[in-house]
Amino acid sequence: MTVDGSLERLKREGRIVVVGASLAGLRAAETMREKGFTGSLTMIGDEPYEPYDRPPLSKQVLLGRAGPERTALPRRRDIEAAWRLGVPATGLDMAARRVRLADGDEVEYDRLLIATGVRARPWPQADEAALDGVFVLRTRDDAAALEQKLAAGPGRVLVIGAGFTGSEIASACRERGLPVTVAERGAAPLVGALGGVVGEVAAEMHREHGVDLRTGIMVTRLEGDATGRVRVAHLSDGTTLEADVVVVSLGAMRNTEWLAGSGLGAGPRGIACDAGCRAFDIRGIVTDDIYVAGDVARSPHALFGYQFLSLEHWGNAVAQAETAAHNMLSESADRRPHLWVPAFWSSQFGVNIKSVGVPSMGTEILIAQGSRDERRFTGVYGYQGRVIGAVTFDQSRWLQFYERLIEETAPFPPTFTTVDRRPEGNRPMPADFPDPSVPTHGPTITLSGYSPADRRMTFTPAHH
Repeated sequence: MTVDGSLERLKREGRIVVVGASLAGLRAAETMREKGFTGSLTMIGDEPYEPYDRPPLSKQVLLGRAGPERTALPRRRDIEAAWRLGVPATGLDMAARRVRLADGDEVEYDRLLIATGVRARPWPQADEAALDGVFVLRTRDDAAALEQKLAAGPGRVLVIGAGFTGSEIASACRERGLPVTVAERGAAPLVGALGGVVGEVAAEMHREHGVDLRTGIMVTRLEGDATGRVRVAHLSDGTTLEADVVVVSLGAMRNTEWLAGSGLGAGPRGIACDAGCRAFDIRGIVTDDIYVAGDVARSPHALFGYQFLSLEHWGNAVAQAETAAHNMLSESADRRPHLWVPAFWSSQFGVNIKSVGVPSMGTEILIAQGSRDERRFTGVYGYQGRVIGAVTFDQSRWLQFYERLIEETAPFPPTFTTVDRRPEGNRPMPADFPDPSVPTHGPTITLSGYSPADRRMTFTPAHH
């Protein structure tokens, strides 16, 4: 349609398809309409619901304070779309520009935005995962079913994995007065996302709030009774634990399987795209009609050594969706890169945890403000002599300041002295991240690229 250079015609009469009735999908659709797109817009979603907000699911919904139906995302404007809900996309024909749906239908597009996001990583043993009382938490239905179970007052809840979601679930259980055990294979909660120095503080918070926290341990098997209800978990240290509710919180999987064989550069780590959100094909050539946004995207970031970043962050989904929508309807000279500084927040055990940048790239940490003992502090992460990330516990007023330092690639440790510097803020210490080759639960930022200085890739000539 744009062969004759008619971008105006695309805006007037084009067909845009958004796969993923998600936060990113909705915000992109709204942005396209704001930018004057009057053509046909189709929104495809595998769940039967219009786009809703996920953060409240592990917070208000689990505490019974809000029904899952109250999580619908506020609309900025009417997007006048054809909604295909409860029908997953099952394939993509790039040559014919068609998306195949599970009901056998095909939808044609001139521009395609993929915002299929992630799903919860299931318990690996399917028969154990199917036991009554075993849950994951990702969707509205997950949250509704789990909340119902928690409201019934189970004898013990077992949470497998102490990333952000697992920790929030444990916090909600304690707030409801339920006995809860958390099993984490890493040395501490949040260790994959924030490192061991901060992880120790998180571990103390769990224990002070009455969580039975078991670290350095794995659940090896879940056992049910004759009626198919989960009853016992077997742990890697040889002990067993009785539990009637088990929440599997082992991180996320990117929803890319439906693109297998399509020729798009998609795999378990997401869909590769350039800084303008255009998807790459499997030959590494950028497409001009397929864009990606949100948790499923892997894009190079100038601030972080042009590594490909996959971000499971609310704000990133919004910012990337707006960039993708802008670029889908713009001439190449007017396109802009997605350069948002990652930011993340979590609230657990009464503490507000916020981070900016990519803490997990950091090799050192400096407690720049406050004190870990008081659970009110700011930790600044350094990598190769520059500020790469920061985390605050109940001190979010400092975040913007550190965000600026990250954007300016300021030196680490920061040279200024602050009003609130304590003895522990005098010198950096190792940030103590686990070895990345050893899986831990739930970093929210995945570095999946190579820096140009990385010479590990070798090419050998093919022999015919």
